Amino acid sequence: MEDCYSIVRRWEDLHTDILVKIFQSFDIFELTKGIAHVCSAWRMACCDPLLWKTLDLSMLKSDFIMIQLEPYVYVNSRSDKTLTRLLKISLSLSRGNITSLIFHFNLYVNDEQLTYTAERCPRLRRLVLPAWNRIKKTGICKAIRAWKDLESLTMPNIADPPYLMEEISKNCKNFSKLKIMGPCNNSFACTLATHLPKLKVLSLRCSIIEKDALIIILDSLLHLEVLNISHCLLIEVRLRPAPKRVVGEIDQSIREKASRLREFITCTKDSCIMCQRTKNDDGQIRWYRYEEGLWKTDEVSSLAL
Repeated sequence: MEDCYSIVRRWEDLHTDILVKIFQSFDIFELTKGIAHVCSAWRMACCDPLLWKTLDLSMLKSDFIMIQLEPYVYVNSRSDKTLTRLLKISLSLSRGNITSLIFHFNLYVNDEQLTYTAERCPRLRRLVLPAWNRIKKTGICKAIRAWKDLESLTMPNIADPPYLMEEISKNCKNFSKLKIMGPCNNSFACTLATHLPKLKVLSLRCSIIEKDALIIILDSLLHLEVLNISHCLLIEVRLRPAPKRVVGEIDQSIREKASRLREFITCTKDSCIMCQRTKNDDGQIRWYRYEEGLWKTDEVSSLAL
């Protein structure tokens, strides 16, 4: 009788495509825990571009407290070290292949971390960065200059938007999608009209919007195709001492201006939970009060997470 021999294959002998398929089920924490150091075959699989189209850090939050002085947030040093370590390992493994970068709205990146990331993500097309408390003007401008291919940005409201929009206009020729997680006033609308006239998709959901700002957007952004103002608090600013007035319904004149759009997404129903939350939060929704992950939602599929 012939002896039977079983063939035992080692993990490191698995075909790279199989390893990549397995690693695709890992989250960012598992991918960066050291599996790339097991052997050369595993490291090669860990660096495969399929694993690094998106660097999703939307599950990572800073350990922070709010303070009264700028930047109005203090981040624990251990939290910063964790993010820095994660970025260094991820950006090394990705080899410049990341095209989408997503941060949590409670993940407070600093200038050094942002610059380090920008230098190693030259192909970035989409950035979701809802918290800018610790990022200075020079930091974000330097990053934007590195991201020539940037097409989509999710950002908070900022007090002085022209410098940013001008930087995007100069450096990001394919930029077309913008989501602002914060109020939109006349100044912001005029900045968009001046520097991003070719914008195609704009989401202002769950924010407070001045009616005149909405009119500026509709009149000036002639290339705009999709506008989302769902669950927004639309207000009319009147001459002092008259107080601001909440506009309950979107009037016919605005709907006529918006009729040229492919999609004009609205929701101002009293029965809508998100509309009620926007009203309760005075037009600047406090996402930490609500279900985790709710901030990722958007009626525009290309801006949702």
